[in-house]
Amino acid sequence: MRYLLLIYTNEVADAQVSDEENAKIYQAYTDYGNEVEKRGVHIDSKALQPTSTATTVRLREGKVLTTDGPFAETKEQLGGYYLLNCKDLDEAIELAAKIPGAANGSIEVRPIMEFE
Repeated sequence: MRYLLLIYTNEVADAQVSDEENAKIYQAYTDYGNEVEKRGVHIDSKALQPTSTATTVRLREGKVLTTDGPFAETKEQLGGYYLLNCKDLDEAIELAAKIPGAANGSIEVRPIMEFE
């Protein structure tokens, strides 16, 4: 079954990390990516631009309304994702816990709705 593992972290705190610590974080993500590739569960993964680059779109009374930034103010922002093909929720949770962002943020595990 496919699962989307959504990575939420605090952009403000992330921006204050030293170059040395950033290098360690990037290496941890590289190592994680290698693990999910080796296990044969990796489908896709991407990092997202900061929320300051986001645009929220709404349709109200037939009119398109746009707002700069994310839909809601939150302590943690969506920073990226992994799309994995896991045998079950237990495997998805196991792999979510290994994502480096889980140490300081949170990982939301969402099964993909499969349509026949």
